[in-house]
Amino acid sequence: MTDLVTLGETMAAFRTTGPLRLGGTAGISVAGSESTVAIGLARLGHHAAWVGVTGADEPGALVRRTLRAEGVDLTWARVDPTAPTGLILFEARVAGINRVTYHRAGSAGSRLRPADVTPAFDTPARPPRLLHVTGITCALGAEPYDAVVTAVRLARAAGSTVCLDVNHRNRLWSVGEAAAALRPLLPSIDLVVASDDELAVLTDAADPIAALRAAGVTEVVVKHGAGGATSHSATGAVHRPARQVPVVDTVGAGDAFVAGLLSGWLDGDDVPARLDRAVTTGAFAVATRGDWEGLPDRAELALLDHGPGGTIR
Repeated sequence: MTDLVTLGETMAAFRTTGPLRLGGTAGISVAGSESTVAIGLARLGHHAAWVGVTGADEPGALVRRTLRAEGVDLTWARVDPTAPTGLILFEARVAGINRVTYHRAGSAGSRLRPADVTPAFDTPARPPRLLHVTGITCALGAEPYDAVVTAVRLARAAGSTVCLDVNHRNRLWSVGEAAAALRPLLPSIDLVVASDDELAVLTDAADPIAALRAAGVTEVVVKHGAGGATSHSATGAVHRPARQVPVVDTVGAGDAFVAGLLSGWLDGDDVPARLDRAVTTGAFAVATRGDWEGLPDRAELALLDHGPGGTIR
């Protein structure tokens, strides 16, 4: 059985060592919120599938090769020979601040459509246990949004648990546009993950947690950055502080957090244990460079229990 299906765009990622306009060297990898979650779950021993579209080009080959190497199932991924794979540039600008530039307009990833996700639910007797969707995919265009709507509908009908990570990107759409697209999905969402400032995308209520629960959401997990995270459900609120690690690169930390959270859910852990795993996987991402490269496998989850600078023999 597939533990998780997620859908979105994964791009070739270029990371510079300094200001882009000055030239110099760059490392090449891949980046995508949903595929980072899939990689995180695969490393923790779960069966994760990514649904997306890449171009028939070398960046697309890099994306597919990387995800396969990380154990992510690409059964329902597609290659579009008429559109390029998207690119993302991470520019190390000053004082540890990264500047991001996207080249994804008209990309293969933006051609994701409802027909791409339906095969993942074609076996009613064995639907995926989890569907994970994000606001990023919804922002890529009308067809990717329809793909998300279709996936949520099929998952709901199949009895799969549906997780929505708001993951709002100001460069892709406004708060108002995101609200208009995401709020209609709430009655079909079981788990919402959002940062403190992203709750306003989902509701205008003075008490956003109560409003989301009243809309039918079973659990709302709010990320507080360096302040940790809090889960709100029928059993009350549970908070866990962030793990204290040296901050190397915060890119991908939210997706790493979600991977740990969903891994705990798949293992049948209670809320405190799920949050513990989530803040731990998030800390691994913060303490290493790259979107997904530093994510732990299951045997490494306890590494941060050792003091900094220690040696495991």
